[in-house]
Amino acid sequence: MDGNGRWAKKRGLPRTAGHSAGAEAFRRTANYCRTLGVSYLTVYAFSTENWKRSEEEVSGIMKLLAKYLQEALRDMEKNHVRFRFFGDLSRLNPKLRQLCLDAQERSNDYHEVQVNFCLNYGGRDEIIRAIKKYAQDVKEGNVEIDSLTEAQFSNYLDSADVPDPELVIRPSGEMRTSNFLPWQTVYSEFVFMDVLWPDFSPEDLDAAIAEYHRRNRRFGGA
Repeated sequence: MDGNGRWAKKRGLPRTAGHSAGAEAFRRTANYCRTLGVSYLTVYAFSTENWKRSEEEVSGIMKLLAKYLQEALRDMEKNHVRFRFFGDLSRLNPKLRQLCLDAQERSNDYHEVQVNFCLNYGGRDEIIRAIKKYAQDVKEGNVEIDSLTEAQFSNYLDSADVPDPELVIRPSGEMRTSNFLPWQTVYSEFVFMDVLWPDFSPEDLDAAIAEYHRRNRRFGGA
């Protein structure tokens, strides 16, 4: 979800207005994904690097996230959306962290669509945290160090039990992955789009999916 700040700047608005518009774009996109039968939607909501932004902007983003989760908890039985959170939640304020945990726990039995929020997430940070968890298991004698496989290591990641993404869409015209799911996206198809996230529409999603279907996914084969 990229380009909120630039969207606001183009309109002479504060960056927080861009994030509000971005939140509406997320609702729009998530609802459309449900109509398409998309089973998993993963969004990069806040990265480990985003703490470098101004205190005012970070505070505004956190308030928006809290507002969305409060509304999601109210509407959970109607929408049947399962929530998962990727990232180190320990740095979040206690209220927001508890909202995340409540949403994850209360939606655990829903399977219509799963939304994964990358929150205080960085791909390298995720891998380091996974290595530490694996090392602890080795230390405690729960696993043999020589028995580690890629599949086993994946179980130590935030995305354990979640399929790797088939398609990654990056809006806003940027042509880089920005530390997003580096382990999980090695065979994902990437579609980079010029549209700023607040303007992202169902038609843009349709175009990205159409581009995905035009590609031949060889997974390293001939």
